[in-house]
Amino acid sequence: MFNYFRKELDWGGRKLVLETGKIARQADGAVLARYGDTIVLCTAVGARTAKPGQDFFPLTVNYQEKAFAAGKIPGGFFKREGRPSEREVLVSRLIDRPIRPLFPDGFRNEVQVIATVLSHDLENDPDIVAMVGCSAALTLSGIPFFGPIAGARVGYVDGQYVLNPTAAQVAESKLDLVLAGTAEGVLMVESEAHELSEDVMLGAVTFGHTQFQPVIEAIIALAEHAAREPWPLPEPSEADRALAARLDALARGALTEAYKETQKQVRQERVAAAKQAAFAALAAEGLEADRAKPLAKDLEADIVRNAILDTGLRIDGRDTRTVRPIVAEVGVLPRAHGSALFTRGETQALCVATLGTGQDEQIIDALEGESRQHFMLHYNFPPYSVGETGRMGSPGRREVGHGKLAWRAIHPLLPAKDKFPYTLRVVSEITESNGSSSMATVCGSSLALMDAGVPMLRPVAGIAMGLIKEDRGYAVLSDILGDEDHLGDMDFKVAGTEQGVTSLQMDIKITSITPEIMRVALDQARDGRMHILGEMAKALTSARGEVAAHAPRIHVINVPREKIRDVIGTGGKVIREIVEQTGTKIDIEDDGTIKIAASEADRAQAAIDWIRGIVAEPEVGVIYNGKVVKTADFGAFVNFLGSRDGLVHISELTAGRVNRTTDVVNIGDAVKVKVIGFDERGKVKLSMRVVDQATGEDITEKVGPKGGRGERRERDAAAE
Repeated sequence: MFNYFRKELDWGGRKLVLETGKIARQADGAVLARYGDTIVLCTAVGARTAKPGQDFFPLTVNYQEKAFAAGKIPGGFFKREGRPSEREVLVSRLIDRPIRPLFPDGFRNEVQVIATVLSHDLENDPDIVAMVGCSAALTLSGIPFFGPIAGARVGYVDGQYVLNPTAAQVAESKLDLVLAGTAEGVLMVESEAHELSEDVMLGAVTFGHTQFQPVIEAIIALAEHAAREPWPLPEPSEADRALAARLDALARGALTEAYKETQKQVRQERVAAAKQAAFAALAAEGLEADRAKPLAKDLEADIVRNAILDTGLRIDGRDTRTVRPIVAEVGVLPRAHGSALFTRGETQALCVATLGTGQDEQIIDALEGESRQHFMLHYNFPPYSVGETGRMGSPGRREVGHGKLAWRAIHPLLPAKDKFPYTLRVVSEITESNGSSSMATVCGSSLALMDAGVPMLRPVAGIAMGLIKEDRGYAVLSDILGDEDHLGDMDFKVAGTEQGVTSLQMDIKITSITPEIMRVALDQARDGRMHILGEMAKALTSARGEVAAHAPRIHVINVPREKIRDVIGTGGKVIREIVEQTGTKIDIEDDGTIKIAASEADRAQAAIDWIRGIVAEPEVGVIYNGKVVKTADFGAFVNFLGSRDGLVHISELTAGRVNRTTDVVNIGDAVKVKVIGFDERGKVKLSMRVVDQATGEDITEKVGPKGGRGERRERDAAAE
């Protein structure tokens, strides 16, 4: 019944198993990938024909995590999986990026790749398993795909590279790097690092590429037994070749002149006009102008790429190493906790930092369990940033991915939560874009956080590198423009400090690049990063000495764990009263740490005094401030030390004879009391007569001991 095949290998000390033929047999390619007890079902399906008039390759990659994979029921009202989480979006992009360049030019059939996590052992991350499984499914499917690829995660623990570190090892690692590629070279890198050198980063990439070669061999071995018949490769027809030649003759001269314009919008207008004129001429000659539109991009790429290799000059007139002019400003929004406007050429990011409390942390419900995130970075790319109209709505995959890249770059430099107990949110609004808005976000976010008073270890900057590679040579480009990204062979983004790299992301659009090219790109990126850090320092060199005036001040106190219940009160009554009365925000942790946030110092101090009063034990001989809460014939009950009450006997209200308690105090009066002892039931005994109510001084010696009738009254009251 089943045409079942299986390939197994030992990889990184654990068993990797690839199976096909039992599950999802109607898909073009289906592989069940298992690593440890983490299992991912990966499928690939392609449409047999392209839609008429389709001028792009419609590839969709969907990674999805099922709650049952970790023995959980989804949270929320509906109790089923819904819209993709941020992690699912990021892993979908992680798989998409290395496989997309490996489909042949001219292939326009729709392809959908789906990876479903069926089991998660909470040790082996499903993302690498999914990447390997999707590569295997495509290789078996018969769909034109110049793979297979494989991927790996690389850690760096105690100066040693670790292949596919477990969750526990990742927590100890100074590097979290994911890479993917073919047998020939690397196609994709994504990483977060703790200020590591370029040598260490390049070594990690080389190590990972070497270590995943057995996986590629295993996929090939599986395909030899289970692959379907390959689809025919798309080939350009004679008519298309003739059309391309005619387009070249009509448009090359005008496009070459248009690309000499250095200003983006004017250049785009001239390029569009040159293409429209060529298309009109083709139509007048009876040729299919619509078929020429995708060919125009190839012509543009040829013009731009060869001009750079021939002259060493780029579209905007720069050489290959020069960074565009930079203007960095901070404090641009008066009410924000921290703000920065970072402009580099025609790319601009307005970054705003907001400081919050523990109540503002993001709760993440993942397969690994619920966790809290106290640093968030959100990236927005409105259509006006490129002079266009467009849809406004929820962030797309690109916005999520760019925000996470900037998050990885900033995160290693943030202070520990126990030293700076704030929740941090940065929003980057891209107000102009012409190349590498994600790296502008890194620079602007670093400045905004420092402007807010966040004590970052060091400023962080980022730069995007490009590549033009032909048989006759190559050129690495610093601080690429949008056109150079679209028409080039590499998008290589490097972020870090003056001491090392904190994040690296690389996407290759050709089959691979050499280690030599990566070395040149990393060295050139370091020079560019140092230049950008110098320009940023003109605005702000380090974090401000204190948090912004409009930010909440957080005060941390510690109480005995057994006292937490007293601070919270029955049903939270006490803590709610403190919050309402003082106007503060209060977070209580299980270890007795209490964080009080308030915009005004006196409010915070009032809450601190209240809490300390609750947890403090009254000491004999100490004078406290109190409030009369009840009167009786034999004395007054006074609330002090927060919620604690004690009795001031009528004989201790004041010196001399007192006929009625209310002759001296009434409910609501603020008084000063001294603890003079405890009765046999542990109740506190207080005195007002030995305290100067105006100054709070102890006047015991002046009034002397009470005697006679007062003592007898006290004994009578106690007996009652």
